[in-house]
Formats: sequence, structure tokens, C-alpha cells
Amino acid sequence: MQLNVSLDELKIGDVVKIDHIKSQEIPAKFYELGFYPGSLVEIKYKAPFNGPICVNILENNALIAIRKSEAKLITAVII
Repeated sequence: MQLNVSLDELKIGDVVKIDHIKSQEIPAKFYELGFYPGSLVEIKYKAPFNGPICVNILENNALIAIRKSEAKLITAVII
């Protein structure tokens, strides 16, 4: 059984496969960096006090920071 969770619920070190992005407002630069459904990503860092989340896109080793509000709109499958 696969468990779908939003990125803001994950812990540092979790590796997931992006399942769905619930908003069309996610910046195009994320797609350009390889951050789209089907991508494997690892949670690298979570800032305190609802700060951004740093995500490593494993296919190309790109690091991106996303707002917690954006992370809530992205669901993933824990692998």
C-alpha cells in the first residue's frame, strides 16, 4: 500500500516520488529544474517557524527551496 503525503509532512532524509502538484501556481523554474510528478526527491532541510523546505532533486542533484505553503500543495509517495 502506498502512502501519499504532502511534502510539508515529511522528515529530513525522507526520499519520495512526487505524485501530484495541486496548483498551477507552482513556479515554472521548478519544472525546469526537474521538479515535477515522477521526480525522486529527498528532504534535505526544514527551516523552523514555518520557514522554507530544502529539497534535493535526485535525478540532477539540484537543490531548491520551497515555501511551506507550496509544499502543502505537493503530494508524494514515500519509497
